[in-house]
Amino acid sequence: MEFIQANANWLYLVGAILFILTLRGLSGPKTAIQGNRYGMIAMAIAVVTTFFVANNPVIWMIGGAMVLGAIVGIARARTVPMTQMPETVALMHSLVGLAAVLIAVAAILHNNQLTALFAQNEAALTAAGVQHAHMSKVHLFELFVGCFVGAITFTASVFAYGKLAAKKWAKTISGTWVKPVQALIFVAMLACGFYFFTTGNMTAFWAMTALALAFGWVWIAPVGGGDMPVVVSLLNSFSGWAAAGIGFTLENNMLIVAGSLVGSSGAILSYIMCKAMNSSIINVLFGGAMGGAAVSTAAKGEQVQRNYRSGSADDAGFLMSNADSVVIVPGYGMAQGRAQNAVKELCEILKEQGVRVRFAIHPVAGRMPGHMNVLLAEADVAYEDILEMDEINSDFPATDVVLVIGANDVVNPAAKDDPGSPIYGMPILEAHKARTIMVIKRSMATGYAGLDNDLFYNEKTMMIFGDAKKVVEDMTKAINGTGH
Repeated sequence: MEFIQANANWLYLVGAILFILTLRGLSGPKTAIQGNRYGMIAMAIAVVTTFFVANNPVIWMIGGAMVLGAIVGIARARTVPMTQMPETVALMHSLVGLAAVLIAVAAILHNNQLTALFAQNEAALTAAGVQHAHMSKVHLFELFVGCFVGAITFTASVFAYGKLAAKKWAKTISGTWVKPVQALIFVAMLACGFYFFTTGNMTAFWAMTALALAFGWVWIAPVGGGDMPVVVSLLNSFSGWAAAGIGFTLENNMLIVAGSLVGSSGAILSYIMCKAMNSSIINVLFGGAMGGAAVSTAAKGEQVQRNYRSGSADDAGFLMSNADSVVIVPGYGMAQGRAQNAVKELCEILKEQGVRVRFAIHPVAGRMPGHMNVLLAEADVAYEDILEMDEINSDFPATDVVLVIGANDVVNPAAKDDPGSPIYGMPILEAHKARTIMVIKRSMATGYAGLDNDLFYNEKTMMIFGDAKKVVEDMTKAINGTGH
């Protein structure tokens, strides 16, 4: 215990280095496992060190929280399917924001309590040489930032969770009134925060906190479904900055470093994803939500009945087994159908037939960054077979067959051909350039962004309806000659 207390800063430094190595490891699938191990070791060092350096720690409370957190974390890790991982991540972000709010509230109330006690016994304490150290303006500003960023992160993440989990209470809002209400709440929040900062008035502090909670909800609620992967990434960044702000409050170097790493890396990832969508963070969060725009168009009944060509799993199996090259484009439909292992088996069967098989991954495929990569890694798909959009787009014209599994918006040619489309200008996987396209879907319903897809009506496209896992398994049987 004395060793840890005497060398706490050195231990925090080791932990910080390990966190940096964690990010480096997570930059590639081959090093991701090692990166996770670095992160676990770093977090263990941070928790143990903080436990022993805390002033007058309430052992039973800290221990109880750690045990409860471990139980909940292990239970969720064992039971959450990959289809629910995006909303689980969003829910975790909300807890970080809530923690920031509670710590800020506790710090301010504690300071107020000390001030009141000193005022009651000022004469005796002064005579004894005791001086009350009033909270500095810098400290107040740290609490202000940590509290309002944490509050926004909390409610915004809760809404994102509800949106991704398709909860009835997480409905997208729209209308001309939304932006004025957002601006009004934001200005009122800053005004209350400034008043608290200058006067220390607690009523202003509570008002600021309540307005920040309301703003987080109203801020994210108008965002369309197609933009939710960016929102999840941005909320990850916010949770990091909230943690860093509270690190200053608690004077904990490790929390400052870890929070800053999460905040900066989340912000960079959000930028990369927006670039991949030919959009900006400002447009995503305050502009027209592409999901909302698309849905409104569809709701007006502007879509007309169009002809498409459908086929069977046997037809698809025959075409793929006789192809020289196949590219598989996974989407949320693969995650929803838990078809990744069936897809891996299909891939191996085709390779045995002499077919070159690769996977094409769009940066915003799925419901969160890297969603498809994680699913394929879970099924032990070879890393060298998984290619990003920029790496494989030039190969589509020479590809015999493209198999799209539940992907919609990331292969929609409207992004290139239709200036009136909400996703116009967004880089896509150019599957429409392949010689033959096969699409596995449950129905002709629109994707998460609410847009119809011209690819489905292309003369080169064959639609195969059904559950992704069942259809892929039938394709494998057909290739093996056991189809029916």
